[in-house]
Amino acid sequence: MIDPGLKKRAADIRLAVFDVDGVLTDGRLYLGPDGLELKVFHTRDGHGLKQLMKEGVEVAIISGRRSQAVEDRMSQLGIRHVFLGVDDKRPCFHELREQLGLPAAQCAFMGDDLVDLPAMADVGLAAAPADAHPAVLEQVHWSSRANGGFGAARECCDLILAARGSDTRYAGN
Repeated sequence: MIDPGLKKRAADIRLAVFDVDGVLTDGRLYLGPDGLELKVFHTRDGHGLKQLMKEGVEVAIISGRRSQAVEDRMSQLGIRHVFLGVDDKRPCFHELREQLGLPAAQCAFMGDDLVDLPAMADVGLAAAPADAHPAVLEQVHWSSRANGGFGAARECCDLILAARGSDTRYAGN
């Protein structure tokens, strides 16, 4: 059962923004020869992001790091709003929100570290993975049971979809 206040916040979401490292990945960086960077993404997170988009929720990625792996994965998922190499996420988030014509109350942001807090302060639903920085966990409206990279983003997607009345238990890919 979802807390009524949390359910109201989640039901109003029209834009869900996710950090990458520590949210969609476990936060570790795998570096190979010649600077090759590898990242591991959980397929359940990807499915959750696709379900949000299918239900009319805009999905965006805002990450402090540039990564070809992230660009490729987000392209595979059909995510149109991908912002990489963003040092200050708050102005980027505000610009996207204004471009989409959405008030802060209709936006969610899932982050895991201190750099995410300024953007997370301006949303209707601030979320974090279970293993987020303690200062982040103190500030959010909701945190997942799963750690970043292990289905945390999917839990957030499922929360939003459930609050909106969407049953994703039997949804196909």
